Amino acid sequence: SMGGDGLERVSEDAVLNANYLRKRLSALIELPYDRLCKHEFVLSAKALKDTLGVSAMDIAKNLLDYGIHPPTVYFPLIVSEALMVEPTETEALEILDSFVDAIEDIIRRAKEDPEGVKSAPHTTPVKRVDEVVAARHPLLRWYPET
Repeated sequence: SMGGDGLERVSEDAVLNANYLRKRLSALIELPYDRLCKHEFVLSAKALKDTLGVSAMDIAKNLLDYGIHPPTVYFPLIVSEALMVEPTETEALEILDSFVDAIEDIIRRAKEDPEGVKSAPHTTPVKRVDEVVAARHPLLRWYPET
């Protein structure tokens, strides 16, 4: 079983991972609260939204094309165009770096082709869904492939 030291080490790694990402991503995207974080931190895509029309949701949808599970968007509500980043303690440095590379690539693409970024994801079996309709009328049936 895992003793207190093991759990403490795990949370230390989560804090290290979050602060590493916070530092790297703050060069690319606005950090509304630039302070040492615990295991999570919040970015804001407000400047991208204002200048290019690319939202936090657009960034999240694009991450799917990179094989990355997107972060929580629009929370906390006090941050406009919020992206909450919460890496787990077990993420390898290569994974953290690939996340930063993906964000960097999405921002570069947003400047060159905002419409392409706004229509993502392009590689998933299900393309962009209407979030409002999906929330109000969820389709909760699963049909096995025949």
